[in-house]
Amino acid sequence: MKLADLDIIVTAPPAPGWGGRYWILVKVTSDTGVVGWGECYASSIGPAAMDHVIRDVFGRHMAGENPENIELMFRRVYSSGFTQRPDLTVMGAWSGLEMACWDMVGKDRDRPVHAMIGGRINDRIRAYTYLYPQPRHPLPAFWADADMAAECALTLVEQGYTAVKFDPAGPYTIRGGHMPSMHDIDTSVTFCRKIRAAVGNRADLLFGTHGQFSTAGAIRMGQALEPFSPLWYEEPTPPDADMQAVTSAIRIPVATGERLTTLPEFAAALKSGVQILQPALGRAGGIWEAKKIAILAQSYNAQMAPHLYAGPVEWAANIQLAASIPNILMAETIETPFHFNLIKNSLSVENGYIPVPTGAGLGIEVDEDLARSHPYDGDGLHLQMQEDPISYHGVNNFAGGAPVKI
Repeated sequence: MKLADLDIIVTAPPAPGWGGRYWILVKVTSDTGVVGWGECYASSIGPAAMDHVIRDVFGRHMAGENPENIELMFRRVYSSGFTQRPDLTVMGAWSGLEMACWDMVGKDRDRPVHAMIGGRINDRIRAYTYLYPQPRHPLPAFWADADMAAECALTLVEQGYTAVKFDPAGPYTIRGGHMPSMHDIDTSVTFCRKIRAAVGNRADLLFGTHGQFSTAGAIRMGQALEPFSPLWYEEPTPPDADMQAVTSAIRIPVATGERLTTLPEFAAALKSGVQILQPALGRAGGIWEAKKIAILAQSYNAQMAPHLYAGPVEWAANIQLAASIPNILMAETIETPFHFNLIKNSLSVENGYIPVPTGAGLGIEVDEDLARSHPYDGDGLHLQMQEDPISYHGVNNFAGGAPVKI
């Protein structure tokens, strides 16, 4: 069996659009007619440009190759252009294509991916979700309202979730790390206090940020949140900042990984004291690279919590990885009708846990017609950073990661 054909579908989730403005799906077909699906979580260039990158990576390093030869193809991509260092966009392309190879091989052998990367150790995966507004919650008021957030958290806990994530500390900006305003610190403390009061000890609080703080600012914010015992403090500084200073100064476990790619970057995070790794498998290097990252994390007694702000194909890859590793903490989920319909309800969340599918490959069936019927025609990136500086006079809304305008 050889890799033969590639098709790329850029699909735009309908409003409210949780999961980003678009999802880049790759459909790879072998010379024997077996189809594999993957998803590229890459947001630094637009989808039209990314289409060219994906096709170049496939044509240059993968076409005609046996899809089993994951490590060989990875080394070609990782070394391309005399680099041997992680290139964010190229590795984003590879990551989705690599998922498709595993899906293809699994289907050819009639085995799930987790059976080929160490076997199943977990039958179900603890799920967590972001506090997305309910239909009754007005926008944009929801994003700065701790009472509505607490109401949403309680609803999710009553559905079975044991962990909820929220990020009231303001937006990320192109200006890099900043010192949080006293208003943002007070808002964040109020969110933690009211959500904790609403859910009690039935759920963990996951405090999200997006790398928006300076090192000193991250420490100030983290220390203010300590009384509420969040399970994690997510990505408090930009990827190239001094994370060691943050992990040493606060008593909340630090989590990071959404913006990291390949083993060396995650190794640096572990060395800096990060205890929870959050690879996005459509960017981190794919399933096999994430397995290596999980093994390395074990040597630091650290845990894995795969990130998801994308579509359900990446979600399926996350679950296959999670099924095979002993140090899985939980996996992010996004429950929208479009997420479930796109994979014909082949994944589910049941009382706060995701049952690991037993089907071949990624264990999902992609509705290709549905994906093609929602083309992306916008000009924004999957995620975009704010250009204006934050305000030190009032509310700084994050607004849930560039949702579709209703």
